[in-house]
Amino acid sequence: MKGYKYPEDMDMQVDFERAFEFDETEDQKMAINDCKSDMHSGKVMDRLVCGDVGFGKTEVALRIAFKTILSGKQVALLCPTTILSEQHYNTAMARMSQFGVKVAVLNRLKTPKQVEQIKKEIADGKIDLICGTHKLLAKDINYKNLGLLILDEEQKFGVADKEKIKNIKKQVNVLTLSATPIPRTLNMALMGIRDISVIQTAPTQRQSSIVSVCEYNETMLRDAISKELDRDGQVLIVYNRVESIYNFSGYISSLFEGVRVSVAHGQMMASELEKEIFDLYSGKTKILVSTTLIENGVDLPNANTLIVINADTLGLSQLYQLKGRIGRSDKLAFAYFTFDKTKNLSETAYKRLQAIEEFSEMGSGFKIAMRDLEIRGAGSVLGLEQSGHIERVGYNMYVQMLGDTVKELKGESVAEKLDVRVETNISAYLSKDYVESMTRRMSMYREIASLDSMEKMLKFLQDTESVYGELPDALINLCKISLIKNLCGQIGATRVIIKGIAKIVLESKENLNKSILEACDMYSDNIRLDLSGLPAIEIVNIGKNEILDFILNYLQLLTNC
Repeated sequence: MKGYKYPEDMDMQVDFERAFEFDETEDQKMAINDCKSDMHSGKVMDRLVCGDVGFGKTEVALRIAFKTILSGKQVALLCPTTILSEQHYNTAMARMSQFGVKVAVLNRLKTPKQVEQIKKEIADGKIDLICGTHKLLAKDINYKNLGLLILDEEQKFGVADKEKIKNIKKQVNVLTLSATPIPRTLNMALMGIRDISVIQTAPTQRQSSIVSVCEYNETMLRDAISKELDRDGQVLIVYNRVESIYNFSGYISSLFEGVRVSVAHGQMMASELEKEIFDLYSGKTKILVSTTLIENGVDLPNANTLIVINADTLGLSQLYQLKGRIGRSDKLAFAYFTFDKTKNLSETAYKRLQAIEEFSEMGSGFKIAMRDLEIRGAGSVLGLEQSGHIERVGYNMYVQMLGDTVKELKGESVAEKLDVRVETNISAYLSKDYVESMTRRMSMYREIASLDSMEKMLKFLQDTESVYGELPDALINLCKISLIKNLCGQIGATRVIIKGIAKIVLESKENLNKSILEACDMYSDNIRLDLSGLPAIEIVNIGKNEILDFILNYLQLLTNC
């Protein structure tokens, strides 16, 4: 789809980027340039920026948002939690207010009167950047000129929510930020349906957290908390049961008398939750017992011990996000993922806990997402399933099948595509010595399998040679054989044999059309018909080195390709 073509960076964009107080990492620069290239090209952007907590995804988003705003368009930043929306609002205000950008936030902490005022200013175009939770999905939110949607931690949103936003403006650019994207999103990025930029460079002075997966017991709990309190730090305890969370916090208070223990969960009154979070940030609260509410948006440099109770009940991306709440300073951080020793762990839960312990170093978010893809499957490309296995047909075949189905629903005729079997003793393959990456080789095999015209084949070979160097004969042969296979399917052939005498076997006599018969007469010295069984076109008196080119020329004549 074609969208708005943004101009090159203006002077104010340069000033805004210079105002960033830290040095950008190389990966950050690359992600920013990727997004800008999308915007300059005029295509509708749909890019995933994958990077660990604290690796600078927000700064990437703010620069792209600022570029959008300079072109007179609005930006919506959708967050899964109230805490995260408040954090993004404060960050955006600190970065943008001096440049005259109007920033607002819409979440459950706002009064009904404030909500109505914000909605009016969005519709009037007075608000340039609106941060918010699911409240941004309300039907009465009307943007004057929305240019960019930023989805932070998109794994926390359902597909239906995302489609609501994307349907507000069909031409809206979408930038998705995630440390651990859902399997379906990651799979789409790997298949090339969505663009992806990965930030793997850690900020300076950051250390990897020490991760322990262990049985829950009081001794472990007491020792871990005591160690953190002794260095005047704060402790985050994730207890994901609202009905008994106060009993558990009371138990923690009894172990550490005189230490401020607070509780946070999603069912609290907005004012009460706001106070608890404020006390946590101000340092009054030393131990916070919370549900997974703190998974996103809590940025506490002084909180460097995390204890997750019943970690086996949480998802892999949740576990990794929770681990990201600690270790956000130069202090060594400790994460304890506990499970009930009396309970049998499911195979999936065991794999999750094994993965979170295995990938404990910084920058492992992408690896965690890949492991989640392995455990849960890829999900459906279109539809509501965000995990689960799709047919492994490759993107090109998927689009082809989808297109055929759409034609059928519209009442249009769809040409039946035959499954053509090729038998040959000609060397035809893609060597790992030529293309080392297995992922890239698999992608190239899919491209080769879809070649259905001479123009596509020549372009593929030309592009490949420009990247990898001189083309091996085996790869050229593979491309020619793939094109032969696809062209044979168009003339009703089901089998191709290229061994000495080449033979193209048709499905039935009904496929013996006028073009085939005329071509046989034209090439009488080299082509003859065998009608003893299924009709077959035999190609004779052609050398082994010329046979593939001869067959291609013949098939192009038949298909006008």
